Amino acid sequence: MAYSEYLANRVRQRLMGKGNLEEKKMMGGLTFMVNGKMCVGILFDKKSEEDKVMVRVGKLNYEELLNQPSSKPMDFTGKPMRGFLFIGADGFDSEDDLDFWVEKSLEFNRLLHQ
Repeated sequence: MAYSEYLANRVRQRLMGKGNLEEKKMMGGLTFMVNGKMCVGILFDKKSEEDKVMVRVGKLNYEELLNQPSSKPMDFTGKPMRGFLFIGADGFDSEDDLDFWVEKSLEFNRLLHQ
């Protein structure tokens, strides 16, 4: 199963007007680039059979955000990538929860362009 088009639309709506938005298919999912930098991604995890959101939050707030419910280190190869998190489905089901994670990604994205 491919990523959820419904979830893609939810993320897309939140990123519209936040900068130059590009979408790229990668890592078996869809990645949203804001101003040329990876910001948010979505994918379907075949092992858990659930949608996941990938957020790029940087290293500064990484540990704090890792302690949020449904947050896990992003790990494709056995070695977690610091600054990137996977959010499980129960962490973005509500609109407020998805808003929270998209905003955390946008906060870091803005730091990359200062």
